[in-house]
Amino acid sequence: MPIYNAPVEDMMFLFNKLRNNKKYNEIEKYKEVNSDLVKDILEEAAKISQNLILPLAKSGDENPPKLENGIVRTSPGYKEAYEKFIEDGWISLSCDPKYGGQGMPKTVSAFFDEMLSSACLSFKLYSELTIGAYNCILKHGSDEIKNKYLPKMVEGKWSGTMCLTEPVCGTDLGLLKSKAEEQSDGTYKISGQKIFITSGDHDLTENIIHLVLARATDSPKGTKGISLFLVPKFIVKEDGNLGTRNGVSTGSIEEKMGIKASATCVLNFDEAAGYMIGPKNKGLNSMFTMMNLERIVVGIQGLGISEIAYQNSLSYAKERKQGKANNAKSENGADNIIEHADIRRSLLNMKSIIEGERALCFWLSQQTEVSLNHSDEKVKQEASDFVSLLTPVVKSMFTDLGMEITSEAMQIHGGYGFTKDLGIEQLYRDNRITPIYEGTNSVQAADLVFRKLVTKNDDIIDKYLNLIKEEINISEDKIQPHIKQLNYYLDILTKFTTWIKEKIKDSKDDASAACNDYLKVLGLVATGHAWIKVLEASFKDYDNNKDFYEDKIQTANFYFNRVLPRAENHFKTAITGSKYIMDFKFN
Repeated sequence: MPIYNAPVEDMMFLFNKLRNNKKYNEIEKYKEVNSDLVKDILEEAAKISQNLILPLAKSGDENPPKLENGIVRTSPGYKEAYEKFIEDGWISLSCDPKYGGQGMPKTVSAFFDEMLSSACLSFKLYSELTIGAYNCILKHGSDEIKNKYLPKMVEGKWSGTMCLTEPVCGTDLGLLKSKAEEQSDGTYKISGQKIFITSGDHDLTENIIHLVLARATDSPKGTKGISLFLVPKFIVKEDGNLGTRNGVSTGSIEEKMGIKASATCVLNFDEAAGYMIGPKNKGLNSMFTMMNLERIVVGIQGLGISEIAYQNSLSYAKERKQGKANNAKSENGADNIIEHADIRRSLLNMKSIIEGERALCFWLSQQTEVSLNHSDEKVKQEASDFVSLLTPVVKSMFTDLGMEITSEAMQIHGGYGFTKDLGIEQLYRDNRITPIYEGTNSVQAADLVFRKLVTKNDDIIDKYLNLIKEEINISEDKIQPHIKQLNYYLDILTKFTTWIKEKIKDSKDDASAACNDYLKVLGLVATGHAWIKVLEASFKDYDNNKDFYEDKIQTANFYFNRVLPRAENHFKTAITGSKYIMDFKFN
């Protein structure tokens, strides 16, 4: 079983030193969320992640859920762990106190999301979609719906799902066939089949609240005719108690490459009672509340799995002996592989990416809170635009680099990494879904380029580039070499942005072929921006914790010299265009 120690010190560094966003600090309701409170929460979160959740990863992988007589039985130990999980109130961490939540900001809950992703992604998924469904209902549900369903979801007694994909459609939801027939009492009968439904059925909660996209029988074809419906597994009576089983059944559980302990189900809806959420024919708008937040969380999944892969690689490299290093540490026999330059390069590559991503995620968490809770509508809108811009970046880059990092972890472990003995191959398998679900990474890149750079609100990418320029205008002499480096790649990103805006107008194939490269350049520069903020805090507070800050400075040095330069290659290859791609004749 892999080892895992939650990086509480690094998380607290970010919370204490990078929580300097003026607009975030103006949010009144978070004024009392202080360092001592957050440290207590994270230390308890670390304990439950390491001691209760981590052991479930291997056992669940070896003993996945089973469908028995129409009932999904989760992996051994999951039910007991889930009971403890909700008893301690972990699902309610970031939920509204009005419905029984603790009201913590996403700057705190994102850290817990990372810990759970590191410990056992399969277990995390049973509660993750509940929070997504909660957020969607909170924003778009009627007061009656919210009062009826949210308290039990916040408590964790009821869970939630997101039901979009069908056999005939994945990302192209305009093709969906699920239908909704309106009844005389205003409810709907929902019929259709949904596939790849995470936590679609299980025995952990008393009820499961499905959020289902379907087309009313009198609605137009295409995406403009899609509505969103709340469809409970069990009908909820007027007094809040559970009634009869609704017309929802599990057809099968998918057999998957990874996250095997997560019950990914085929669900059949047979005239199931459903309740419309949000306006009719505006279901995609409502569902995107859930999907956009979920995409950020998927990025955090990639970060969490990267962290545990790195920790185990570092531990193994310190113990495994192989060959003589050039600096010849040992007098007799072989050296630990951490003494070899290429192994050290690989470890620093992991570490510099992970810590940069965590800092970027913390910045994005602050922007998310500003977009939801600031009193000034103009400030809220600008923050919302930044979140919208960087959501596909975090989802795609964190998960793609998660594949790189888990692959490198296997390489460091050698043959033992390829076997099941140490659990490294499971990390690789579990992470492989993250670049696929919640919209594949190629879809995210296209969304970024064609929909997020410039919107009806403004030229968002230019606003963001200007923000970076303002925030790296720092006088500290020791940071200047890295600011110079970032400015060089910021200039490349600016040129790339101008090129891609032009191609969107006159050659969409060129723009489409460059989408992934553009996303990566933006992500690498955004992470460099986060590293500059880390460096500023590190030099300012250096004498108070020299070992910690020296580690930060040297890790940043690797990022700027070895990781950030990838941006130039992405730019150079992208601007070669698409003609030689589109003209190629496949046999």
